[in-house]
Amino acid sequence: MKIIGIGRNYSEHARELNNPLPTEPVVFMKPDTALLKGNAPFYYPDFSNDIHHEVELVIKICKEGKYIQEKFASRYYEEIGLGIDFTARDIQKKAQEKGLPWTLAKGFNGSAPISEFVSKGNYDLKNLKFSLDINGTIRQSGTTADMVFSIEHLISYVSTYITLKSGDLIFTGTPSGVAAVQKGDRLKAFMEDQLMLDFEVK
Repeated sequence: MKIIGIGRNYSEHARELNNPLPTEPVVFMKPDTALLKGNAPFYYPDFSNDIHHEVELVIKICKEGKYIQEKFASRYYEEIGLGIDFTARDIQKKAQEKGLPWTLAKGFNGSAPISEFVSKGNYDLKNLKFSLDINGTIRQSGTTADMVFSIEHLISYVSTYITLKSGDLIFTGTPSGVAAVQKGDRLKAFMEDQLMLDFEVK
């Protein structure tokens, strides 16, 4: 099982980090040890002082495919969920300044909390709203209508380089509003009005 992340897929998020809008998807990966399931608490690591939350729509691949044409991409996932792409921003910044990969900033243990998955058929995937509440305040709110690259395009693009297999997860990008989390924070993620994630930072 692979966790594939997509960076800068919402224009306002790219702008808030002073990054240019990509002309093709920005792809990175997290190991399976990054997964955090069942609303388990996220334990703040001692190697960073600047962990940021990034709430994202996550799709689960349901069958193997490579070189998938965009018009057929919808056949390769049946379920969706929400996830948090925790990012050690201080570590990422140091790596970027040196032109080095930022795997450690994205792939550390517990950096990918995920919800249960639900059938995609219950939602309008072209305009699906999702949000992140921290301590009772909405910190991020977005809709898939604002994606730079659609879900189908992402599946097609990634599968050109990396064979997708059943169970693989694609984090599809985060809207604006990312910021640091602190010990004691309670994070709740919603898909439309449905509570999907509810966990603490410890």
